[in-house]
Amino acid sequence: MPSPTHADHTAAQLPDPGAVDALITEARHLRTRVDAMLRDGDSEGNPQLRWRRALCDLAVHQLDDLGAHLGQLRDGLGDDGTPDGRPPLLDVPLRDGGPDAAAVGALGRAGSAQWDLLTDTAHWSDELYRIFGRTSDDGPLTLDELPSWLFAEDQALLTGMVTGCLVDGRPIDGEFRIVRGDGSVRTVHMVGEPVLGTDGGTESMWAVLRDVSDLRRSQRTLRETRESLQRQRQIAQTERRMAVELQEAVLPPWRGAQRFPQDGGPTTMDLAAHYLPSATGALIGGNWYDAMQLPDGSSLLTVGDLTGHGVAATSGMAMLLGALRGMAVAGLQPGPLMGWLNELLDTSPQPALGSALCCRYDPSTRVLHWAQAGHPAPLLFRDGAGRLLDTPDGVLLGATSGAQYAQAREQLAPGDLLVLHTDGLVPRRAAAEGLGVPEADGGGHRLLAMAPRLTAARSAQDCVRMVAEEFGTPDREDDACVLIARIG
Repeated sequence: MPSPTHADHTAAQLPDPGAVDALITEARHLRTRVDAMLRDGDSEGNPQLRWRRALCDLAVHQLDDLGAHLGQLRDGLGDDGTPDGRPPLLDVPLRDGGPDAAAVGALGRAGSAQWDLLTDTAHWSDELYRIFGRTSDDGPLTLDELPSWLFAEDQALLTGMVTGCLVDGRPIDGEFRIVRGDGSVRTVHMVGEPVLGTDGGTESMWAVLRDVSDLRRSQRTLRETRESLQRQRQIAQTERRMAVELQEAVLPPWRGAQRFPQDGGPTTMDLAAHYLPSATGALIGGNWYDAMQLPDGSSLLTVGDLTGHGVAATSGMAMLLGALRGMAVAGLQPGPLMGWLNELLDTSPQPALGSALCCRYDPSTRVLHWAQAGHPAPLLFRDGAGRLLDTPDGVLLGATSGAQYAQAREQLAPGDLLVLHTDGLVPRRAAAEGLGVPEADGGGHRLLAMAPRLTAARSAQDCVRMVAEEFGTPDREDDACVLIARIG
């Protein structure tokens, strides 16, 4: 900042008053629009919205400051382009009175001061008294008194700036915190420069002090909410990675096609399964599918879904699926097995609800025994047509203690196609709109409509590929699983 008495100082080129008015109008319009965004936004409990609100608060302060500066510029311009017919402010010898206190006050939350070294006097504007919480009767603070109003850790900064200005002629530009008489703390930004006499020596120092407390508070809030949002994103990414790793560890090790029996001999069952993620990819739920050979020669088929998302859901799913496998290997039939799963989830320290479908297939008789807990029934396709199996009674897992689960029996035939899926297969909006079917049945009806294509497919893997193409929509709200078995 050059001294106003430098010989090579050139007066600033002043703008046209009409252009300033246009800028003021535009700034007011922007201020109104930002205000509307603040009124409309509800940031409770949402870090992303809190961060946006903090940005809006900061923008409000910046627009207020812009409007104040433009207002000062407009009010100071006369018809001839100079402030009230006088030379521009920077061309006024500041040693004859310093910056215009009224003009500086128009900045809002800013005041001016001049400390005269020759007369050892100080002159403050009314706004500066208000910033410091003082009155004109209290009088201005001298340069020796001023540091005592600052935080201890800020005093050295002010002393260094003042010394550099008075001794070395350097301009002042710094920020410090003051403690007013009522105990309140304000953050003040100070800019100024020495006023030189005709002999080149420093006669006084002038400064503009601006209360930037609200601005710094908004910036601090913005920084804190941004950091909080970043932390939550990192946590969410870590949890998602853990959920994915846990899901991959728990679901069957085979991917794509599988055939039973695995130890040779005629194929009794051709299997394929597929996991369909949600549209966002961030919502890893508690969906599962599994198929395994049991010690007595029968086969276990199961799909299910535990409420919730993330690590809690996948860990709960791992617990249920592990228990289901163990009880199936121990020889429990689907109905009693569901009852024990319900007790396990009901007594779990992490309350949750789950839907499940458990089937036990005997290849020697081609009989399917199955039970369900609040889950869509299997679909059976035969000779180009399909139907939903009659559903036995069964409430959601974890809904009530001591629940009993009925068990159904279905005679299958060679070439039959059995489709098991979780209820997230069809997006809720798609199920409710345009299908004319209840939301919970939307997936089943769409699958039944695919009967000619599914029964004509050469393998279970081809059937899964058709289902994935049909239901793998970009607007999927939840993840889902589908398991298909062709009877040999």
